[in-house]
Amino acid sequence: MEQNQFVIEAAEVESMAKESGLSVLQLLPCLVKSAQKLARPPISKYHVGAVGLGSNGRIFLGVNLEFSGLPLHHSIHAEQFLVTNAAIHGETELKYIAVSAAPCGHCRQFLQEIRGASEIKILVTSTENDGEDHQVDEDKTLSFRLLSTFLPHRFGPYDLLDKDVPLLLEPHHNALVFIDDDGDYPHHSHENGNIISNGDGDVADHQNELKCAALEAANQSHAPYSGCPSGVALMDVEGKIYKGSYRESAAYNPSLGPVQAALVEYVAAGGGGGYDRIVAGALVEKEGAVVVQAGTAQLLLQSILPRCDFRVFRCKASSSYNCKKPSS
Repeated sequence: MEQNQFVIEAAEVESMAKESGLSVLQLLPCLVKSAQKLARPPISKYHVGAVGLGSNGRIFLGVNLEFSGLPLHHSIHAEQFLVTNAAIHGETELKYIAVSAAPCGHCRQFLQEIRGASEIKILVTSTENDGEDHQVDEDKTLSFRLLSTFLPHRFGPYDLLDKDVPLLLEPHHNALVFIDDDGDYPHHSHENGNIISNGDGDVADHQNELKCAALEAANQSHAPYSGCPSGVALMDVEGKIYKGSYRESAAYNPSLGPVQAALVEYVAAGGGGGYDRIVAGALVEKEGAVVVQAGTAQLLLQSILPRCDFRVFRCKASSSYNCKKPSS
């Protein structure tokens, strides 16, 4: 697999498995090294790859992303990338994951946000997988370990949430609307938004579209613990938009910010050799939120994209969702 491909459709998965004489499960660890080559770790130089099998036969890839000049907690772990990549493409379940190294505690906790997380089966390709805790699958050739063996005394959503609250890979709609709900994009000053930094790109024709995309991402945000959903939309030089939804963890620190989530979509879509093709961005978050994303989003984007035109908009909860589309 030479190309920059982060989602492999089910038909292609079956074809790859057949051509290589492997089962689909056997194919997963074979793709880990290909995933590692796509990682972007300029600080640690440690390439991590994760490969997951979705419920309908698709395979998703995840890699670690680091950002020079920023604190390490801004980094995106490969398992976080994998889960976000799956969510972007409408996947609701990950039952098997192959990883290049054993998931760190951060990622073991992040995976708890998936319903039935303890039953997710993980294969670590860098070590021999033997021992009585391992789960042997039907083909008798691969030994997976249940996530519950990596995190036996777990803390997660079942400790804090009602059973009917949607979890990480399940559909969300947070019923958010803009405070003024007028569909207008602010310029140099506006009650509902402010410019964090000005870029030179010509984004005027896409400004409302960018704002609405960020609201859509906020409506899909998983933030049941703080009640502070947020979303980011980034636009490249071709006018393509990449959305990212804030994804919260019951343990708080493993939460993934909306800018990082948008960068996952950008990279997974084949975002060139760097981030410099991104020219504009918008963040939508609730007015008066106790978890505010604007400052950390500004820090990240100004570090990797100092010329990006980035704006912040406030929203509120409503019983309906109505964002005006750009006029044709």
